Amino acid sequence: MRREQAGPSVENLAQARRESAKGVGFGLGAYVMWGCFPLYFALFEGIPAWEVLLHRILWSCVFMVLLISVIRRWSPVRAAFAEPRKLVPVLACSILIALNWGIYIHAVEVHEVLQASLGYFMTPLVNVGLGMLFLKERLTRVQLFALGLAVLGLSLQLIGLTKLPWITLSLAVTFGTYGLLRKRIALDGLSGLLVETMMLAPLALLLIGGQWFSGESHFTASDVGPLGLPASVLMMSSGVLTALPLLAFAGAARRLRLATVGFLMYINPTMQFLIALLIFKETLHPTMLITFVLIWSGLALYTASTFFQHRARQRG
Repeated sequence: MRREQAGPSVENLAQARRESAKGVGFGLGAYVMWGCFPLYFALFEGIPAWEVLLHRILWSCVFMVLLISVIRRWSPVRAAFAEPRKLVPVLACSILIALNWGIYIHAVEVHEVLQASLGYFMTPLVNVGLGMLFLKERLTRVQLFALGLAVLGLSLQLIGLTKLPWITLSLAVTFGTYGLLRKRIALDGLSGLLVETMMLAPLALLLIGGQWFSGESHFTASDVGPLGLPASVLMMSSGVLTALPLLAFAGAARRLRLATVGFLMYINPTMQFLIALLIFKETLHPTMLITFVLIWSGLALYTASTFFQHRARQRG
């Protein structure tokens, strides 16, 4: 008689657990780094947000060139530039991510981190809405109800506040639309970031040069922000700190299920929310609190629904 086919060996199970633990570690690292970005960009106090953005684009490009050279991943980058027609959506992604970065830096500069965290809480649900509109994706009743809670929360913001929460809306829409377009581009996260920044770097360098020659550049300032750090160090480090979370996220995405990555994703805006309240001492208005509760509830419902759908597919 033949023996029944053996299941996974103890060694394979142990290896899978180790890889999963590594994936969780990478995911936590990525989202904690992104969650701490308000503390980092607060160090640029006194430097206009748009100047910080220009340097972030430039130094991200420089660091990514070095990184891609070290890991020898130039082939997808060369393939992207070999087909200029396919670069149009990449250019659109470049503009959207630059707008998102600039708005976020401005939010930290004007002490509106609560609005920024709300924007990133909304982003997954904006992605859902865009998927329905443009990709004809279908949602369950629970998921539609979750999306409705987010819309209700945003409506309360619009009705209850005297000014439009444009930071929240802009961050959610720019990053959500970026995600929609990014799905249609055959580039991984690292190669995609390099191509996107390469398309914007010449303009950024031109504008930085204009600042330098007009005497308006802060690059040589030696005592910037609450820690009194050199501006040049802060600006150049922005490139490294843009790429590091993306590297960690790539390590997590390779090792974890999508549902697990989805749960970890909420660490980033939650940390920003806590930093805004506990460190920056921003005021949480009652209307904004209700909005947060509604959007949190919607996210919890949507995530749970997606998780159970995923489990049902695996069993089926």
